[in-house]
Amino acid sequence: MIFRALLASAFLFTANAHAADFSKGSKAKEWNLYGEEKALFSGKVVDILCELTGNCAANCGDGKRHMGIVRSADNQLIAVLKNRQASFNGATEDLLPYCNKMVDVDGLMIGEDEVVTTKFYMVQLIRISGEDKWNKTTRWTKQWRAKNPEAKGKGAWFRRDPRVKKQLAKTGHFGLGLEFDAKYLEENE
Repeated sequence: MIFRALLASAFLFTANAHAADFSKGSKAKEWNLYGEEKALFSGKVVDILCELTGNCAANCGDGKRHMGIVRSADNQLIAVLKNRQASFNGATEDLLPYCNKMVDVDGLMIGEDEVVTTKFYMVQLIRISGEDKWNKTTRWTKQWRAKNPEAKGKGAWFRRDPRVKKQLAKTGHFGLGLEFDAKYLEENE
């Protein structure tokens, strides 16, 4: 059921994601990504699963669900999949304090207009609607460190993450089992 809802949501997220030009006034940092456009808009932070199915959890799932923004200008549900940090992490930690609140956001809309299901939003700045001070969306790393004090060290966070290590120990690096990994290493060393 969740998979179907997320699949259906891909069309809802972005069907009219660029119906208007939201770049005016944006201070977002460009990343030179294919199909990127600056986007500054206001909207309500929501739990995507709740918004699409009515399966709602307290406090937008306490960080265990993907979050989005229902844009005020056109009532479109915008998938927010990335924060401003360069590491591979999402925006849930940055959006969670704003659960069900009206916000202003500044960032990048990424994807092609012709390929509707590829559009997503990379939020870089957020604030309660109408406030003066913007907050950078960089909470993820601090939150991850606080949740994983045993994963100290240098290098990419995902190489030290206990959840990633547990999954790799179970299914291997290719997701095909430890036997496959061993055979691959044997054949390719």
